[in-house]
Amino acid sequence: MIEVTRDTFKLAQVFTISRGSRTESKVLTVKVTRNGVTGWGECVPYARYDETLDSVEAEIMGLPGDVSREALQSLLPAGAARNAVDCALWDLEAKTSGKRVWELLGMPKPGPEITAYTLSLDTPEAMRAQAQKNAFRPLLKIKLGTPDDMARLEAVREGAPKSTIIVDANEGWSAQVYADLAPHLVRLGVAMVEQPLPAGEDEALIGMDRPVPVCADESAHDRASLPGLKGKYDIVNIKLDKTGGLTEALALREAALAEGYGIFVGCMVGSSLAMAPAVLLAQGAGFTDLDGPLLLGEDRAVPLQFDEAGVHPSSPELWG
Repeated sequence: MIEVTRDTFKLAQVFTISRGSRTESKVLTVKVTRNGVTGWGECVPYARYDETLDSVEAEIMGLPGDVSREALQSLLPAGAARNAVDCALWDLEAKTSGKRVWELLGMPKPGPEITAYTLSLDTPEAMRAQAQKNAFRPLLKIKLGTPDDMARLEAVREGAPKSTIIVDANEGWSAQVYADLAPHLVRLGVAMVEQPLPAGEDEALIGMDRPVPVCADESAHDRASLPGLKGKYDIVNIKLDKTGGLTEALALREAALAEGYGIFVGCMVGSSLAMAPAVLLAQGAGFTDLDGPLLLGEDRAVPLQFDEAGVHPSSPELWG
């Protein structure tokens, strides 16, 4: 049996990117129950990919109640719906077998991973204040993507002089803007730039000097996306809501590494239940951004643990 519920988590503060602002995260929680055992999963439908709560819920409820994880891969496309069900089926398998998911995968016991903390797009003064408040964090991610980004970047570096900085333009720059900013990104010690150009207009990256590694986000979904990234990107951002679950995400990671890409494991703004499977995916990744729960004002009953060591693997009570 498959059940879907809608949950809303209030954010700790307004969260803004180049495409708009939000004050809450609306997610779908999926429960798959068989023989009295229930597996849990979560997804965040994303309007950028033409997903809504209604459309994703309809996709999930259209599945047979006894769907297997293997069959699921061809029954639904990569996206939020398949992600929630795939992760719920992994959780169900772990609970049924009495083993953790990492054991089922033949992985070493996972440990904590340093995660980025995302600073919302705001005025330079406000972003400097955000950076000062979070200057103790080793990795900060800055949301940019406007014509006035240089002042914001300078302000964040002033506020957090010792933190590693990565930048996410959310498709908000042109090739010329990126080329103009690149020397300044180097000067300010930026370690990575995420999706500087719109996904449909990133051909301009071919042959362009990339003094700071460029990461594909909106241009990268599952393994079928890899051929289109060649010559444009250095790193692939793997998100469960894009790949359609942990199963494809692990396969994408392996394929991307084989082709020489760096790995960045990211997330939508969701609860600890959404992040838990991604912590396994993030083991040994070059960059990790699983800060969704840190941006929330409320979370699941058994949340993930975050401390100076990073985000810790989930307890069995949460997932897996």
